[in-house]
Amino acid sequence: MFSEQNHPKKDSNELAEERTNLAYQRTALANDRTLMAWVRTSTSLTSFGFTIYKFFQEIRKTASIEDLQKSMISSRDLGMILILFGFLGLLFALIQYRTDMKSLRESYSKIKISFTPVLAMLMLLLSFLLLLAAFFRQ
Repeated sequence: MFSEQNHPKKDSNELAEERTNLAYQRTALANDRTLMAWVRTSTSLTSFGFTIYKFFQEIRKTASIEDLQKSMISSRDLGMILILFGFLGLLFALIQYRTDMKSLRESYSKIKISFTPVLAMLMLLLSFLLLLAAFFRQ
């Protein structure tokens, strides 16, 4: 068993400070998990939008013009809208992440830097490039 000599008792102030520090760390990790959820959602929207765009681009080569004009919104437009939603969702998530982390660091400066926003920025860049590719390719 554990002896009291190996683990000296902490006073209530030390325990409160330790628990507060852990709470700040849990909050920072929760913020990272939320950003990662937005990265997953953005990736899904962007990839699905680009897939729709490319799929119907191939269909367009074989379909007649009359069949394509019956729909209210073109597949190209739908694909671009989904890519744009993925891009905007991730952009707003990054802004929220930075705001929350700045606020958290004002209260507790010992929070470690995470690589999660780096991944989010790379995904944001990819989404933007796919949006440009879909926009400039007729």
